[in-house]
Amino acid sequence: MEGSFKCAVPLVLFCGWFSGVHLKSPSCHEVRTAFQLRHIGPLMLVPDTPGRDEDLQICMHNEPTCCTKRMEERYQVVVRRELLQSIQFLSFELKYRIEKNGGAFQDAFKTLIHVATNHTNSMFKTGYRTMANEASEVVKGLFTDISLYVLDLGASIEDVVLSFFDSLFPLVYNRLIHPGLSEVSVDYSECLRLTRQDVNPFGAYPMKMAAELSRPLQAMKTLLQALSIGNEVINMTENVVFTRECSRALVKMEYCSHCHGLTLIKPCVAYCLNVMRGCLANLADIDPHWRHYISNLDELTSVILGSRGVEQTLLRVAPLVNEAILYAQLNGLEISTTVSKVCGQPQERPIATEIVSTVRTPATASFKPQDVSPFANLTQKRRDFMNYIRRYRTFYASLAEQICEGDLLPQDSSTCWSGKNVVESYTSRVVGNGLKEQANNPEVKVRGSDPMVKQAIDKLLYISKMHHSKATKAAQWSVSEAGSGEGEDAESSGECDDEDGCTGSGSGAPGRQKNTNTPEDRWAKDKIFPAVAPTLKGTKVTAPSFSPSGTARSKPGAASSHCSLLSITMVTILGLLCHWLL
Repeated sequence: MEGSFKCAVPLVLFCGWFSGVHLKSPSCHEVRTAFQLRHIGPLMLVPDTPGRDEDLQICMHNEPTCCTKRMEERYQVVVRRELLQSIQFLSFELKYRIEKNGGAFQDAFKTLIHVATNHTNSMFKTGYRTMANEASEVVKGLFTDISLYVLDLGASIEDVVLSFFDSLFPLVYNRLIHPGLSEVSVDYSECLRLTRQDVNPFGAYPMKMAAELSRPLQAMKTLLQALSIGNEVINMTENVVFTRECSRALVKMEYCSHCHGLTLIKPCVAYCLNVMRGCLANLADIDPHWRHYISNLDELTSVILGSRGVEQTLLRVAPLVNEAILYAQLNGLEISTTVSKVCGQPQERPIATEIVSTVRTPATASFKPQDVSPFANLTQKRRDFMNYIRRYRTFYASLAEQICEGDLLPQDSSTCWSGKNVVESYTSRVVGNGLKEQANNPEVKVRGSDPMVKQAIDKLLYISKMHHSKATKAAQWSVSEAGSGEGEDAESSGECDDEDGCTGSGSGAPGRQKNTNTPEDRWAKDKIFPAVAPTLKGTKVTAPSFSPSGTARSKPGAASSHCSLLSITMVTILGLLCHWLL
């Protein structure tokens, strides 16, 4: 028997040479060495010499082999580990860049919140000293709520802004409209706070501020979520579970050649593509959603760092609040009338000390932007980040190619491993990426979708939904802002109904005349401050130096309306007279 085996060895080698498979030596030494170097398992599993194992299920061969069933089991564990390591290697830098830039944006936003808070407090200290200390808590609450919104832990921007003005109104009313009040009861202050939206002392400015803040802050919120979800998707990719059919195909490609003593032969690239595209078919279906994700990142970072980005809008809070306060002062008499009917007269105690003028124009220097912008260095970082991440647009579509073009690429060899034999080229059809393409895959049977991959796709779709809702909301804000003059009338500055104790203009009691200005006129009136305001508690209100219109104009009033009517009448009479004389 032993003699017949020795005689059969040359015949096996001869036949193996023409079939493309041959044992380089009757020893399994090289197989044992590879088994040990790759940490596949204990050496005791590898035979010293080729033999037969009828229990082989993957690397089956009619000739003597250096593989056993237990080796096949270890090979299946190792191929899954090695493929996951390859995916982790390819995605490591991508994940690092996403995580690093997410931290950079978040740190810059925290710094900007701090700067904007100080900026707004400075406005109060400069222009409204009598209420600066009390207002600091309200300002702190505003920017805390903005931070919570960006971190997806708080209310909407509209609710945040309206709540801020609700809390600001009692201070403005008690310190500026009625500066003689002191230690007003908590109940009275609460009444002022609750009726702010009905009294509407700040006109259209609350909604204007909400409109300006909404788009960049929602973009910031979505970006931070997108970067976090991007990392989650990559982590899920790195821990994908491979099917039994995939594991068997990987063993056949990577290690069945070892069974014949061919430890250095490489799989054919086309063969590798079929195996990898079968194993990674579900991951390849992430590709279109990942491409859209990269586009969303580009658009979001562009909004955040644009001309109307987060920095500009947060630093605009102080001027907008100042404009809102001035608007309330200009309409102080109407506001007082309405408040007294809704909340009654407060129990007040006169202030013994001389009252310092409470209506001031904040110094222009207080509203200069910071010399060093918290977002300044992010512009270049954003450019570098997007240039880098755009190279990963096809990450999931090209994953199989990247793996096969690595260590598996044949080097200086005219032959390769086809899964069964050593060949000069792989002749089977190469399939495409994705689940649908795997129906004709000759190497791997793909049975269906992976729930984990579906979950990853849902996460990417969520970012797209958030981004699209942001764009839709921005459009709604634009419409709301354009018609915010009507909103002022709807909230009715100083206007209330009979249930609130107000009497109509027809009763002979002092009532508020209905504003007959067009929406455009009302919006222009809200945006433009007068050069010389009506007297309010004996103090003149001057226009702020940072007026949105850039110029100061007189507020349209009853007197100006009468003058305009008289002027038109005179011009008409003179025209008719000239026509009659001619």
